[in-house]
Amino acid sequence: MSRSQKDGGLPPDSVVQDHDTILADSERVITRYHDPAPGAMTRIALAPCSPFSVTPELMRDTAVLARKHGVRLHTHLSETRDEDAYCRETYGIRPVDLLEDTGWLADDVWLAHGIWFDEDEVKRLGAAGVAIAHCPTSNMRLGSGICRVRELRAAGCPVGLAVDGSASNDSSDLLAELRQGLLLHRVIGGAGAMTVQEVLEMATLGGAACLGRNDIGALMPGRACDLALFDLDDPAYDRVGDRVAALLLCKPTSAKAVVVGGRMIQLN
Repeated sequence: MSRSQKDGGLPPDSVVQDHDTILADSERVITRYHDPAPGAMTRIALAPCSPFSVTPELMRDTAVLARKHGVRLHTHLSETRDEDAYCRETYGIRPVDLLEDTGWLADDVWLAHGIWFDEDEVKRLGAAGVAIAHCPTSNMRLGSGICRVRELRAAGCPVGLAVDGSASNDSSDLLAELRQGLLLHRVIGGAGAMTVQEVLEMATLGGAACLGRNDIGALMPGRACDLALFDLDDPAYDRVGDRVAALLLCKPTSAKAVVVGGRMIQLN
């Protein structure tokens, strides 16, 4: 973050850094830690926080640095009506226009939230291949609004599921996030507005697409073998017809074990 309260931004002065320091440290972290190899467990992305906490200059220079090193870009965008008003007042444009002006309207970018896009912006984002990380629990907790998931996917945007941060999500439980996403969209659009299959796709293939990865997200040859295993012998799941749907529609449960890179890790 580079735009503090004294400069018209949201963050306190004590938590921001100057432009050059941010870029220098970003390059240091990429050089030291980024692993572009298939199946890599450590990838770096550059993530200026939001339009009200960084300058357009930092956004532009971060994009240049990311593309120099072949890493992805991430920011929070169009989360609240206040953000839209801030961009109009401060920059004279809406958040998506700011994204384009700073070189971020591209398929190496994923955005958190993406709630307040209009019809034209949905089309522009889809045409550019910008990905969206849908954060239903955070959005409901803060009363921010509801992401237009189906419209964005139809326009060409990859959409994944995310938990946002601990300031707006008290459990950061991805399985709970799937359930929230499923039920939220059914509330606003009826039982056909979101299916279990769509939510599972967003949580797996959609998440991989947000990260620009074709080596994870599905069980198939050539992809990393990462699994979560659930025990549905609990009475809460007794006699369920669709045991996959039951994970989202019945009592929330913890994974019994996970497989990470083909290695079994017993949890309980």
